[in-house]
Amino acid sequence: MSITRFATRLNSFASSPHTFWPDLKGKPSMLQMAERASKAQGLTDLDLNFPDHVSDDPQAVARQISDLGLSINGLAMRYYTNPAFKLGAFTNPDKVVRREAIDLTKRGIDAARAMGSNLMTIWLGQDGFDYNFQVDYAQVWDWEVEGIREVAEHDPDCLISIEYKPNEPRSYSLLPDAATTLLAIHEAGSPNLGVTLDFAHVLYADEQPAFVASLIHRRSRLLGVHLNDGYAKRDDGLMVGAVHLRATLELLRQIRRDGYDGALYFDTFPDASGLDPVAECEVNIATVRRLMAAADRLDHDNRLGNAIERQDAVASQAIVNEALLASA
Repeated sequence: MSITRFATRLNSFASSPHTFWPDLKGKPSMLQMAERASKAQGLTDLDLNFPDHVSDDPQAVARQISDLGLSINGLAMRYYTNPAFKLGAFTNPDKVVRREAIDLTKRGIDAARAMGSNLMTIWLGQDGFDYNFQVDYAQVWDWEVEGIREVAEHDPDCLISIEYKPNEPRSYSLLPDAATTLLAIHEAGSPNLGVTLDFAHVLYADEQPAFVASLIHRRSRLLGVHLNDGYAKRDDGLMVGAVHLRATLELLRQIRRDGYDGALYFDTFPDASGLDPVAECEVNIATVRRLMAAADRLDHDNRLGNAIERQDAVASQAIVNEALLASA
């Protein structure tokens, strides 16, 4: 099974704006960033944030993106519209604020469906705590699971993918790793729930990406893959394979073996240091294609399967080295 769809973080294309819009005053609009993204060779899809990027008629936004030759992979929720969300979205101590966050998510799901997508990614970064004795752990867990269940049941035909992250903006996220996220999905019990694996988040959760993908496949569904890289201390948003090339190769091989056929989304931050976002995106695509070619060679190399069966790390590393060097 081949993976041919590549999506990207739209806000990346606000990087170094003067090089693309020399007369621009202020920040580029959603449509301006989308137009710039369409210049990246090989890019097929965009993910948009809700409500940030979809303040107008969702169907009109979808037509504008389509006119640029791109598809909408899905929407991603952002809980910034109300300052009270800083203390929690689904787990806010104020039931009025909790209701606002859940209703906002439902409107986001409706917008995604109106745009022709059936994927909503939820990152509940505001749901967590910063201090000992700040929250009743059992209570906030119940609120989190109840909120996830309610938004999933809003439209059973829309896939709801939970993206976990160890921390930021809260010191401790309520859903910090794969195991905790899978537990929440199990308790919520909705069949349209799944997980988004973000490579950098996995690294600094002290997890192994391919192993996590295997667990998600075993207990739930992998609905999104965010590719990037980092030094396993924070969400660096570096280019694909910049630090952990071998782990990226193993992840790509694993998700393909498990049948993942969604888009590969580049959650990288060229805007953090003013990189050319079009060139950065194109290099990410080229890197993934080379790694997938290396994965093809490994899948056709019986020696690797035999080495793994023996748990022979020396042999497996030598075989992977051959595949990586051949792909250069």
